[in-house]
Amino acid sequence: MIRQDLVARIDAALPQTQCTRCGYPDCKSYAEAVAAGDAGINQCPPGGAEGVARLAALTGRPVLPLSLEHGKEGPRALAVIDEAWCIGCTLCIKACPVDAIAGAAKQMHVIVAAQCTGCELCIPACPVDCISLVQETRQTGWAAWSAPQAEAARERYAFHQARRGRGKPAKPEAPVADQKQAMIAAALARARAQRKP
Repeated sequence: MIRQDLVARIDAALPQTQCTRCGYPDCKSYAEAVAAGDAGINQCPPGGAEGVARLAALTGRPVLPLSLEHGKEGPRALAVIDEAWCIGCTLCIKACPVDAIAGAAKQMHVIVAAQCTGCELCIPACPVDCISLVQETRQTGWAAWSAPQAEAARERYAFHQARRGRGKPAKPEAPVADQKQAMIAAALARARAQRKP
């Protein structure tokens, strides 16, 4: 059985980017896997070598080099949206695990720099490739993060998950063809209504 106090300590030793590079859906899931012995302590690129050392101290495992399979340690980066190319599709908003993107459908979106964890999840979500990363700091791993920044990111992620209703069954979406048919039918109905005297 996993000790929840160990999970909490391991989770607190992670930078809370929620980037999924470790192979788990979020930092807490990775912490649970580490506590259970199902994951290595060297799978968190944002935590870097310092993160591996922290996890080694918590788990009693030997310090290992960062797993290159999961990525390289690098400077903390922020996402930036090219306003000229943004089409307002909201896919990046849905992909952001910490609600660091503001915008509305068919409106230009913007990254809230103070909240961006540099997770990179918005980049593949963008259909027009208008999101890029810029280097925020020269420091890497835990040198690029403060404990308050990690805690704030954890809180935003928890709020994001609560808002999205994690664990609840998703509402079934109508197939795209049905949606198009409904839009066409509505447009025809409006056109007919305008023709009548």
